[in-house]
Amino acid sequence: MPTRASAADRGVRPTVYYAVLSIMNIQHVIEAMVVIAMVAPGVAPAQQGGIFTGSSDVGKAQAGNTVFDAATGVYRVTGGGADMWGAADAFHFSWVQVSGDAALTADIHFPAGPLAPLEKAVLVIRQNLEPGAAYADNAIHGDGHITLQYRVTAGGPTADVTLPQRGATRLRIERLGDKFTASTAGADGKFTPFSTQTIVLTGPVYVGIGVCAHDAAGVATVSFSNVAIEHR
Repeated sequence: MPTRASAADRGVRPTVYYAVLSIMNIQHVIEAMVVIAMVAPGVAPAQQGGIFTGSSDVGKAQAGNTVFDAATGVYRVTGGGADMWGAADAFHFSWVQVSGDAALTADIHFPAGPLAPLEKAVLVIRQNLEPGAAYADNAIHGDGHITLQYRVTAGGPTADVTLPQRGATRLRIERLGDKFTASTAGADGKFTPFSTQTIVLTGPVYVGIGVCAHDAAGVATVSFSNVAIEHR
């Protein structure tokens, strides 16, 4: 039986196809990869799940982070920083930008064991991520006392109003125009405001949860559950 001659035997040059990627295309691919990888200094990539889109160390603070458990809805926030007070703050902050009126609510739980009396877990509405930004927060401290803290102007002093009672763990901070109100809820779930202050913030603001260790060389971890943002 005659055999079939190969292309080479018949003097036919096999056709070879090449995929050519130009130098220009390579450059575009590299640029795209760089853009995807870039993250602003001090800002972590968006959270995997949860309602926040960014996580930042604000001011001079040991590196912190936020871990979100999708199964339980709990955020475990670890933050450093000497304090949120005076003309500048230092803490870890998980945030989302929000325009207009809004309320942020959460249950806050410190771990068991000895705590620094003035370490803070906070619900924050903040103009920007600069250490001296204008802001208002509802803050619960390691010793249990709760305050509305606020800075009216960027780089200005911080003031606060302290709730006389201790023991609440469910907190809310609410913005309606230029009015910022801090509230706590009792066992019945009903919120009672304890202070309202006037602070002028413009454009989109940063709304979120944060932790300050009240220790420039250390960190603290606090759990936030039932976290919700309501747009008013």
